[in-house]
Amino acid sequence: MIGTFANIVKIPELKRRVIFTLLMLLVYRVGVHIPTPGINAGKLRTLIEQMQQTVFGVVDMFTGGALENFSVFSLGIMPYISASIILQLLTVVVPHLERLSKEGDAGRKKITQYTRYGTIGLSLIQGMGISIGLTRAEGMVYMDPTSFIVLSMITLTAGTAFIMWLGEQISERGIGNGISLIIFAGIVARLPAALGDTIQLVRTGNLGFLILLFLIVVMVGVIALIVYVERGQRRIPVQYAKRVVGRRVYGGQSTHLPLKVNTAGVIPPIFASSLIFFPATIGQFLNVPIVGTITAWLSPGTGVYELIYVAMIIFFCYFYTAVTFNPVDVADNMKKYGGYIPGIRPGPRTAQYIDKVLTRLTFGGAIYVSAVCVLPSILMSRFNAPFYFGGTSLLIVVGVALDTLTQIESHMIQRHYEGFIRTGRVKGRRA
Repeated sequence: MIGTFANIVKIPELKRRVIFTLLMLLVYRVGVHIPTPGINAGKLRTLIEQMQQTVFGVVDMFTGGALENFSVFSLGIMPYISASIILQLLTVVVPHLERLSKEGDAGRKKITQYTRYGTIGLSLIQGMGISIGLTRAEGMVYMDPTSFIVLSMITLTAGTAFIMWLGEQISERGIGNGISLIIFAGIVARLPAALGDTIQLVRTGNLGFLILLFLIVVMVGVIALIVYVERGQRRIPVQYAKRVVGRRVYGGQSTHLPLKVNTAGVIPPIFASSLIFFPATIGQFLNVPIVGTITAWLSPGTGVYELIYVAMIIFFCYFYTAVTFNPVDVADNMKKYGGYIPGIRPGPRTAQYIDKVLTRLTFGGAIYVSAVCVLPSILMSRFNAPFYFGGTSLLIVVGVALDTLTQIESHMIQRHYEGFIRTGRVKGRRA
């Protein structure tokens, strides 16, 4: 790994991409500390600290402390993720969106445009819900309530739109997935404060040394499990038949089709958290008894919350895998180039076999993701540890880091191949 980072500076294009990504994340972190006008920051910070074990603690973790500061980035990237989920679900049931998804780059650009519109709409709704709730707290807002609500809606929506743009720029011109990296940066930025809180708990005696040691062992074990499973693959053997074209012989080699244990990566917990955040955030500020009861059920640590969370993770593991991996297309491409799975007839039978293996593999991956996201959080909540050390945050941080390192290594390998090709061309010309 040290050699990988050392080689980054040797490849100009990769160096530029990494620097660009770091600069965009720096811009995001600066924006987290720009407050929205009209709010009593000290009183809001006290309120958020009191609600760390509720959905607001989770939101504050994902936004890197932006909600605690009520900054222009308080909504974070969650409205964009919610809009993406809605559009992907609608693609399955709306014929127009289904046609767009099959039209290549032009269709994807149109769906991306719809996602942006949906992000703005959801941001306005969430911004209105939060601002109305804050105006009801005594001494929280020191300007006209109506003006504060309108100003907050505009400011928070603009902040989310800017974060969305940052994420797209990172994905296009930087390295890694921009949206995931923004969430990653928000979680990692809270690490020093979380460590400080943990040390303070140990000093005051609220957290015993043996319990702290147990929590460290749990975290190290979870990280090791994440790295092991994320690298795990099921390799389906593939044989390519020999083809004779003129005097040349093509094919005749054995290879494999790699299927990841967790094909969906960190997307399922992010999607599930985003969907839970939206109704819970709005429900916190509605003075309706039934809404208050539902909001209490959706608080992290409750049985209902964990069950819904696990169900959503399992659903999105299957859903996102189905969106990103099509066994029929894979089987058709294999048949087109003369490939087949030994013992399986090419075409529909191959697609059925791949789908069967992928379905079983995804079930195992979904159980793994659910366990990592839920079990550590339940164990640690019993010992009064900071919520930061929950399994969801660990999965996102480790998963995004592994994915980014994989992309960096891919750029390096591609660079080396380009060097080999150029060297071969030069030698050919000299010959």
